[in-house]
Amino acid sequence: MPDKSVLMRAFMFMLVAAAVILLDQLTKTWVLRNLPLYQHITVIPSFFNLTHITNTGAAFGLLAGDERWRHVFFQIVSVLALGGLFHLYMTASNRGPMLFWGCSLVFGGACGNLVDRIRFGHVVDFLDFYLGTCHWPAFNVADAAITIGGGLLALHFFLSCE
Repeated sequence: MPDKSVLMRAFMFMLVAAAVILLDQLTKTWVLRNLPLYQHITVIPSFFNLTHITNTGAAFGLLAGDERWRHVFFQIVSVLALGGLFHLYMTASNRGPMLFWGCSLVFGGACGNLVDRIRFGHVVDFLDFYLGTCHWPAFNVADAAITIGGGLLALHFFLSCE
């Protein structure tokens, strides 16, 4: 049986990931129930809308075309990435806070988007930031967690190389 510190590390990792998944799915459920597809609510004029769109591709719509491979590809890649992230965190010799937060945020975000892909065949996006007519691709809470977590992981590995 693993020692208590290993179990506590795994528990804390999963707790953060579960919080990301819960927040992601709650916000997407609100969007699905309250905002018809392609409709928007202006939150901050000329800067931020809640806009209900779907994304069949990867981050920012990459690989959005080929239907027959897309579902299988994204589900397999997601499961492999999830296993790799958990393994990385649990076996790393240098487990600082950036590695913890980075891995658990990316894990939770990837799970949140995987839930959408399994349920709907696409991801629900709704956070729409823009300046004038220049829009950043819409994203969701899971995407934000993946981006922040990825940045923390990059910083962790950069600082570990010194």
